[in-house]
Formats: sequence, C-alpha cells, structure tokens
Amino acid sequence: MNDKKYLRWYNKVGYGSGDVAGNVVYALLSAFVMIYLTDTMGLNAGIVGTLMMVSKIFDGFSDIVFGTLLDRTQTKMGKARPWMFWAFFGCAAMIIAIFAIPPAMGETAKYAWFFITYTLLNSVFYTANNIAYSALTALITKNAAERVQMGSIRFKFAFGTSLMIQTITVECVRMLGGGVEGWRTMGIIYALAGLAVNTISVMSVRELPPGELAGAPGQEEATEKVPPGEALRLLTANKYYLLILVIFIMTQMFTATLNMGIYFMTYILGNANLLGSFAWAINIPLIIGLLFAPALVAKAGGMYKVNLAGYVIAVLGRAGVIAGGYLGSIPLMLFFSGVASLGMAPLQGTLNALIAEASEHTFLRHGKRIDGLMFSCTSLGVKIGSGLGTALSGWLLAASGYIANAPVQPGGVISMLYFMYLWVPAIANAVILALLWKLDVGQANDRLRAQAAPADAAGAGQPS
Repeated sequence: MNDKKYLRWYNKVGYGSGDVAGNVVYALLSAFVMIYLTDTMGLNAGIVGTLMMVSKIFDGFSDIVFGTLLDRTQTKMGKARPWMFWAFFGCAAMIIAIFAIPPAMGETAKYAWFFITYTLLNSVFYTANNIAYSALTALITKNAAERVQMGSIRFKFAFGTSLMIQTITVECVRMLGGGVEGWRTMGIIYALAGLAVNTISVMSVRELPPGELAGAPGQEEATEKVPPGEALRLLTANKYYLLILVIFIMTQMFTATLNMGIYFMTYILGNANLLGSFAWAINIPLIIGLLFAPALVAKAGGMYKVNLAGYVIAVLGRAGVIAGGYLGSIPLMLFFSGVASLGMAPLQGTLNALIAEASEHTFLRHGKRIDGLMFSCTSLGVKIGSGLGTALSGWLLAASGYIANAPVQPGGVISMLYFMYLWVPAIANAVILALLWKLDVGQANDRLRAQAAPADAAGAGQPS
C-alpha cells in the first residue's frame, strides 16, 4: 500500500471536472438522440438502432488501437493528457453535427449523416478522450485512497452533469425554438461547454515520471514499451479486466435503457417533464453516496465488501421500482429509484480505482505496464453498453409498433416501455451483483505483494 500523497484538493477537483465534458457526450446522446432522430428527424427507431450496433464494430477495434497508442506515447505533457486534450475538439464538432442534420436532406442521406458523425464521435474522438481521461487515475497518483477519491469526485461531476442535462434539455430546446433549430442550438451550447471544461481538467493535473510509476527513480526500464501482441495477451489473461469490462457494459446498458425514460414519461406517465423528477431521484442519492464512498471503503479496508453490499441494496431497490411501476405509483417509483441509486454509488466511485488495481495486477504478475490498454475497458464498456442499450431500445420500439408523436401508442408499445424502463435495469443490476462476487482484485494484489516481499528481502540480504 502506497501512503504517499500526490494530489492536492484542486488537482482532484480539476480532474473530476473532466467528466462534465464526458457526459456532455454520453448523457446527451443516451437520453435524447433517439427521440431527436425519431420525433424531430422522422427516422425509424429500428434502423437507427441497427446503425448504432454496426458502428460498434468499429468501436471494438478503435479501443484497442487507442489504448495501445497511449501506452506508446511519450510527450512533455505525458502519455494521456495530449490525447484527452486534442480529442475533445473532435467530440465537440461531432456533437454539433449529430444535432444539426439538415432537414431538407433525403431520408437515406439523413441516416448516412447520422451514421458517419456518430461513428466518428464514438470510434475516434470519444474513444481517445475517454481512455486517456480514465488512464490518468493510474498515471497521476500511486496512492490507492487518492484513486478512490478521484473516482468519487469524478462521478459526482458525471451524475451532476447528467442530472442537469436530463432536467433542463427538453425545456431549453423548446425555449430555443423547438424542433430542428432548438436541438441544433443546444448541441452547440453543450459542445462549447464541454470543450471549456475538458481543457480546464487537462491543465489541472500532471502525470508522474515513468520511473516513479515503475516503483522508484532510475527504474525507467521497467516501463519499456510492450509490443501490441504481447500487450493484448496480457490484457485478456487478466480475469479482473474481463470482469470489469462486463460490469462496465452492464452499467452502461442500465443507464442507456433508463435514459429511454423520456418515452415512458411521455406515453405512460403522460408528462415528458417528469424525466427531470426521476433524474433528481436517481442522481442526488448517487451524489450523496459518492460523498461517503471513500470513508466507507477506508473503514471496510477495501472496495470489495462495500461494493457487494451496495449492489444488494441496488437490486432490491430496482425490484421496488418495478412494483411501483405496475401499481402506477410515481412516489413509490421515485423513492425506490433513490434507494437503488444509493446502493450503486460505491461501485461508481471505485470503478476507476478497480481498473487501476487490475492494471497493477498485471504489473505485479508480469512486470509489464499496459495502463492505457487496461483503461480501454472504460471506453469500450461505455460504448458497447450504451450503444447496445440504446440500439436495443430502438429495436424494441420498432418491433412493438411505435408511432412517432402519436397521442396514444398501441398496447404493444406500452407493454414494451414497461419492460424497457422497469425490467432491463433490474436485470442489469442483478448481473452486476453476480460479477462483483468474483471481483476481489484488491485482495489478490495484496497476496502477490506479500509473496514478493520475502523474495525482495532475501535478495537485499545477498552480498554484492
């Protein structure tokens, strides 16, 4: 355990603010791109969902590519910060482009415009930015407690941004003229805001020298560049990486399908603005839970037990939401949404720290650092999970007979909205709970360090 302090409070806050920029991309697309495309652009939800899934084929390659490139990058700014900084300029441009599809275009051209801009955003610019941002957790501090604090602060910004976007966007689009004009203007506003905050975040931290990351000054040779083939082998041999990757996919599927709540609010609860009320019920408990996550982890002596207990609460909470939904009780749904979110908070605050531990596991076992490739699971998991969740929602809406802007939807659509908004998030949480039973990476690393300590002591005692 490394007890040295590397960061001041403003470094941690500055780093965490970077998730404002990340959620300008993620939360905006997850919550609103489908309803913008179906109800404003007049596109078919099923075709949009299919295009999203085809786009994910490119994403799978780009995550490995950018993770490998980051590991082989050495500049005055460090390994990750240049990628994080420059990539968001592309993110900003693509956000604007997605919400600025020319209405005079033919239908096929609209699909092509969306597919190209969505793929460039996710496969290139967001991938580079998000992998770099997440990798900074392992590159600016070696202190495990600071990594947990960074994750906690980061996700406070993430959920705060998501809360704001879900609360104000519908009304702001209306105030800005509604329809095509309103969505285009909102895209520009969010893109510029994200660009400004991303720049502040990049400039607020510094990466540690390679020698210090390796263990001690003068050990730069331990951070030699790992050939791509070997790096990929090390990555896939790390069972904790694979567990975390699947957890990321499930958490993002949870969020993406939950963000389809605007359809549930509009056509079942009868008020699209209720999306804001549910955003508050979900995000405020998450933020409160994140405030206490570092202290809970410290008291428990690690992340494992806290995350497990939290997701037991999360699963029970989502079961309560299902009950409230079928009873038609909005207060019950709001209350149990908050309970579930409170239980999810510890994992959200420790995910980056868990990846850093998984990366450390590879280093302890093989003496090789693949931090950039290891943190590719954040981008890969986010994109596969959110893309699959949003695409699945589009397919299910189309299959059930969804009619854009209809005053009343067919019965099959209503039943499908119940399944999408109530059951899919509950199933995702149950799968995550099962995976967390196996995610004892902190204890595994402690055992490896304990095994290495006698050998190091014996080596130190040998005459030179």
